[in-house]
Amino acid sequence: MTDSSDRDPYELFAEWLKEAEQSEPNDPNAMALATADAAGIPSVRMVLLKGVDARGFVFYTNTESRKGEQLLANRNAALCFHWKTLRRSVRVEGAVETVTDAEADAYFNSRPRESRIGAWASVQSRPLEGRWELEKRVAQYAAKFGLGTVPRPPHWTGFRVLPARIEFWRDRPFRLHDRLVYLRSPAEAVADSGSGAPGWTTERLFP
Repeated sequence: MTDSSDRDPYELFAEWLKEAEQSEPNDPNAMALATADAAGIPSVRMVLLKGVDARGFVFYTNTESRKGEQLLANRNAALCFHWKTLRRSVRVEGAVETVTDAEADAYFNSRPRESRIGAWASVQSRPLEGRWELEKRVAQYAAKFGLGTVPRPPHWTGFRVLPARIEFWRDRPFRLHDRLVYLRSPAEAVADSGSGAPGWTTERLFP
């Protein structure tokens, strides 16, 4: 990583993710998502990265879930990818925007039918009396939609983290790890139209 400071961070991330896809046994696109509520109390959980573009990192969720409610109340988040087989991690911090309806519809329609029905059936993050209650709701929505189209629920969409900070970490012997950070102001991250102008500065950190 000694010659990576002049590279676009998205290109470097894509390279690392591709290597992880070849070495990680499960879900190389898994990432820890940290959010905070309106009072600033944090929580973290694992989600799956579903897209990366010139603006940021995209994932999808039920907006009525705990994470969805927190993202709507506090439009900032952090991500952490950890690829154990490669001894690498990537950390992302930035503001959050909701994806467009067209983006959400396109991804939702690409999901297996069972997953689309599940998005309707699960009252995510709410108390569940037993597995039978979830299975009953799945059966109800399967019957409701029959063989027809399963539309995207109004409470289901995607979020994009607009990075103001991306840190690439690589393990080195004797804990003398490589840490390369890409930085730009939060305002630049939100305003970036994806025109290709990177606007990043870089710095290296002590391990």
